[in-house]
Amino acid sequence: MDAVELMVQVNKVLSIIFILLYFYQLVFIFVPLFKKYKHKNEPKPHKFAILISARNEAAVIGHLINSISQQNYPQDLITTFVVADNCTDDTAKIARDAGAIVYERFNKERVGKGFALNYLSDRIREDYGTEAFDGFFVFDADNLLDKDYVAEMNKTFSDGYNVITSYRNSKNYGDNWISAGYGLWFLREAMYLNRSRALTKNSCALSGTGFLFSNEIMNRAGGWNFFLLTEDAEFTVYNVLNGEKIGFCETAVFYDEQPVTLSQSWRQRLRWSKGYFQVFGKYGGDLFKGVLKGKGFSYYDMCMTVMPAAFLLSVFAILFNTSMVIYSMLFLNDPSVVYFSIMILIRNIYSWIFLVGVITTITQWKNIKTTAFKKILYTFTFPIFMFTYIPISCQALFSKVEWKPIKHDVSISIDQMKVQ
Repeated sequence: MDAVELMVQVNKVLSIIFILLYFYQLVFIFVPLFKKYKHKNEPKPHKFAILISARNEAAVIGHLINSISQQNYPQDLITTFVVADNCTDDTAKIARDAGAIVYERFNKERVGKGFALNYLSDRIREDYGTEAFDGFFVFDADNLLDKDYVAEMNKTFSDGYNVITSYRNSKNYGDNWISAGYGLWFLREAMYLNRSRALTKNSCALSGTGFLFSNEIMNRAGGWNFFLLTEDAEFTVYNVLNGEKIGFCETAVFYDEQPVTLSQSWRQRLRWSKGYFQVFGKYGGDLFKGVLKGKGFSYYDMCMTVMPAAFLLSVFAILFNTSMVIYSMLFLNDPSVVYFSIMILIRNIYSWIFLVGVITTITQWKNIKTTAFKKILYTFTFPIFMFTYIPISCQALFSKVEWKPIKHDVSISIDQMKVQ
């Protein structure tokens, strides 16, 4: 076998491994064609606490709290709590004026959303007791809630789920290819991962914000005790390992703001990548044991979610193909065959990601808040956005990463959002 044939065969093997590992996500795209979610029980009134961690969010937090006050759900059953975490602006005052109960926290050593939520949950449990609320919502300060959000989540909560995630849309999808990359990924995650997970009676995955968990979960965990860089992924895996099936509410819609600069996006996704490495390091062994013991497909799915399999395959492919390019330049009379093989590999990966983006864009067309031209344009840039995860993950593997706040300044109300 000559070098060129070896290269072709290795790339084929890598493609086959990738397909075998993630083929189920292709199947998930078609699940909603055959299954629909039906509520099992009549919704019952539940008392909810809303937890918001905010650091210098004066520009946006008022709009979130106002969207909570406009909910088509009894306001006496909703209490909004804000932890103003190391703030140097008017976040606390604006939140109080809007009607939230605010706790101010100043701690420059234990930095991050996980620590802020821990502080907030501890204060609530001390001041209100451990049985004051039936459930707890978690939102970021830049979020906006559709007016039926809490009522729709309560329907799924009444079906018996202890943890539920929801439909995540974007406030600024059309700003550029970066914000659209985030927005399209979150829509795809909601409709072709979490929706299909729920329909096949598997556990969904939480994604940072826009989720609800029961007081039973709060008491089991002794408050919010999840401090890795991706506390949402840690909380997801914790619940899967404890036998919980995280539900999904398609009709509960919220909006959040996406980064628009590559430097800001890089910093955020660097933290996410490092956080997934941390979660895999802490819980990967237990997930693998669950897969081997046949505890359910959710264990395998969560392995694929937090395990850096795609990253490792991508890095190996890059290193291998780069070495083959160098070899061809030094020893082959016609290196074009090598270049052609690499282009085919890149084309195949691009085409797969592009197809996912196209399906998501077409099916969610009415929900994407931007022009038709941009909706089409950003399906072509979506694979490029996803390719940038490779160098980001490489850096995360070897770098020390710390939590840093992301600036939010898209100041828009839920009413303005709905008329776009």
